[in-house]
Amino acid sequence: MTGLRAARRLALLIPAALLGGAYLGQYAFGLYPCEMCWWQRWPHFAALALALLSFTVKGAAIRPVLLLAGLAILISGLIGGFHSGVEYGWWEGVTSCSSTIEAAGGDYLDAIMNAPIVRCDQVQWSLFGISLAGYNFLISVAGATVIFVMASRRTAG
Repeated sequence: MTGLRAARRLALLIPAALLGGAYLGQYAFGLYPCEMCWWQRWPHFAALALALLSFTVKGAAIRPVLLLAGLAILISGLIGGFHSGVEYGWWEGVTSCSSTIEAAGGDYLDAIMNAPIVRCDQVQWSLFGISLAGYNFLISVAGATVIFVMASRRTAG
């Protein structure tokens, strides 16, 4: 059962840490998400919910819930890999640039005119030449693989 216990923790930790980092970057450092960034967040929200669910279910139901959480993490990572390719100019993106608009006091025209334009094909931040989308790809794909291996092992006994 220790493999499942570790897989549960990992399935909870990965999306929580990556979403936490994304929101920290957004609200503390002004790294506003583009449309593809949001595409990467949605599967992590699903993975987080599934990971929490895995702590409430018992017996044979744990494994499929963990595998679904791992699949959601993998999907986010693959979207991150695609987004990285768009950022580095390896291929064209499928979206136009987007912006999140919040109207303070109901003045939508002012909010639209002053909203930051975030392009999906430009790297906002990188470390060692790897963008945030690239790190999502690396962490999520590796983490999902580990979750799949741990959750697929049959326990003795």
